[in-house]
Amino acid sequence: MTLEGQENRSDTSHNKSPLLSDPWKPCRRHRAVVKELLLKLRCCLGTVCGIEWYGYAALGILTAILSFLMDLSVAKLLRAHQWLYTMLEGNVLLQFFCWTLYPACICAIASSFSHNICPFSTGSGIPEVRTMLAGFEMPHYLSLTNLFSKFLGLICTLAAGSTVFLGKVGPFVHLSTMVGGYLSNLCTLIQRDKKEKAAGEMLVVSAGVGVASCFGAPIGGVLFSVEVMSSHFALRHYCPCFFSAACGALTFRLLAVWGGDGETLQALFRTNFPDALPFYPLEILLFAFLGLLCGAVSCCYLFCHRWILRFTKTNPVFAKMLTTEKGLYSGMVVFFLASLTFPHFAGQYMASKYTMKELLTSFLDSRQWTSQSHNTSEQLEPLLEWSSSGTSVYFSLVFFLLMKMWMLVLACTLPLPAGYFMPVFIYGAAIGRLIGEGAAYLSSTGVTPGQQWASVNPGGYALAGAAAFSGAVTHTLSPVLVAIELTGQFTHAVPILLATLMANALSRSGHRPSFYDALSISKRLPHLPSLKKASPQLPSTPVGQVAVKSVLLQKAAGPVEAEQAVRTSTEMQIPVVDSYESQTLLGFVLRSELLTFLRRWKTESPEKHLDEGCCIHQTSIVISPHNTVQEAHSILSLLGSQTLFVADEGKLVGLITWPEVGISPCCFLAKPLAQHLFSIH
Repeated sequence: MTLEGQENRSDTSHNKSPLLSDPWKPCRRHRAVVKELLLKLRCCLGTVCGIEWYGYAALGILTAILSFLMDLSVAKLLRAHQWLYTMLEGNVLLQFFCWTLYPACICAIASSFSHNICPFSTGSGIPEVRTMLAGFEMPHYLSLTNLFSKFLGLICTLAAGSTVFLGKVGPFVHLSTMVGGYLSNLCTLIQRDKKEKAAGEMLVVSAGVGVASCFGAPIGGVLFSVEVMSSHFALRHYCPCFFSAACGALTFRLLAVWGGDGETLQALFRTNFPDALPFYPLEILLFAFLGLLCGAVSCCYLFCHRWILRFTKTNPVFAKMLTTEKGLYSGMVVFFLASLTFPHFAGQYMASKYTMKELLTSFLDSRQWTSQSHNTSEQLEPLLEWSSSGTSVYFSLVFFLLMKMWMLVLACTLPLPAGYFMPVFIYGAAIGRLIGEGAAYLSSTGVTPGQQWASVNPGGYALAGAAAFSGAVTHTLSPVLVAIELTGQFTHAVPILLATLMANALSRSGHRPSFYDALSISKRLPHLPSLKKASPQLPSTPVGQVAVKSVLLQKAAGPVEAEQAVRTSTEMQIPVVDSYESQTLLGFVLRSELLTFLRRWKTESPEKHLDEGCCIHQTSIVISPHNTVQEAHSILSLLGSQTLFVADEGKLVGLITWPEVGISPCCFLAKPLAQHLFSIH
């Protein structure tokens, strides 16, 4: 009996251990040892720095690994297509089918796969990420299914090559945000006291990491996150953003070195511009002219983009195909685009055999093409492709610009995962290359007097044009840093910045929406345009003139009053006052808690008052009716809130929401404002 009692006591003490609370599970002791080690590891790591910093490092490393695997897969698919096309040399008909059916089928598969697995995986993803960072919850856009379908769909899109002329920056920012969402959940499990901080910061950091892992450009990636993704960027996010972006960029370049793409860490598109005299002082005027030209062309491109988005939604044929037959639509459009870029047809005039990376590399070549066109014994490799048809390089560049303008606009309607930053970056490089070749030709023929134009670098103009056009399309300056980090070319920093500023000034005139703003408007997502775009007189209007009267409750309100308030009000936060006579604002009660209070009232005592059955939350910020709408707009966007209470000396005046500042509630842009922004051109 004594031995049996000792065994019972040992079993009882053994089962009291929280690590061994499930006696039916196998390997209980080994599981306990592993959990104890994990707890000790967490304590050790926590003493060095916060757990969230390990999450930031893991975010950069994981995103870089995904980027490297994607590039590796796309390179193999493109190489297979090129090998098959070369093996069919001599049979033009088979080469045509190989050239057209391969990208058409693979894009049709991408559309069908994305539509059937996760419909939210199509498109860029940046408008949706902006919506989440603005404070709106969209959990289906961060699901594991979306991550899987977007990753595979983007590989198929990029495998179509320059025929479709689409990139990966936007979707990869979305992929990085998904990874950041799961890591934030992991940090929440480890540190429950920092749930909101870890979740909020991780999503902000993810936007910059996505760009850094695509190009190996951490500084440009963080600036992109500041300009495009967040309406207000908190200073506490700078260090995590730079740390995670640096981890991502370093991992991405190390993987490239280990993969055999280089001997050491270097820029993704390494240039060999002359450092002794990169450009002459008078060339600053040409760079300014290039910026104005890129700004004018970007206005035309943005107008065409807004028009095609509106057309595909209003035309019944296109609207039906994009709703029910996405795979068929993608296959037909890509087959049409591939037919035009067939090398034995119009493709011979726009270097269609080049991939996206090879196109940008050829544009950034510092050597002059026109000076080599007459020397048949020694020609540059880029010139062999751009003048393969026997025509002038000027004709090829102009033809490339004219054709790719409307082809890119048409490709933006494809319902598949695709990025739009790299195409406009390359398109701007083509504009700069055309201007640079013209300036180099004039300097070589002696048209310009003196020795100040003895040697003009066309690659510098291509780099400036790439940053200027992409910056004008997106209304940002981050492409300047992206261009410099991509090429490692700091000698042209000043002319690149000048050209981008000039292009932005022209593109922003007239309060035209940017490319990503147009996508948000088209998808009817929350969009925060400047108040001047909505109404020039609205920013200086006092809040008291636009504040709306709200259904309110006194703290001693009964269930009947609460039920009436729920029926007549659609607000998520219902204000609570001291009494209906004084209307002194005490706080607010959540609609969900009010419904719970009513359900309890039906089963419990009916004499319970509001302040006894519900929690009255304190309002963090209350504004005066004398404040302007501009100040209310800034507070709403900064807090990520949807309601702001207006009180005069403690007395409730009303409330102001997004409709009063030009934005509709429930995650939708106001229809009149959307029509107004689309009509601006």
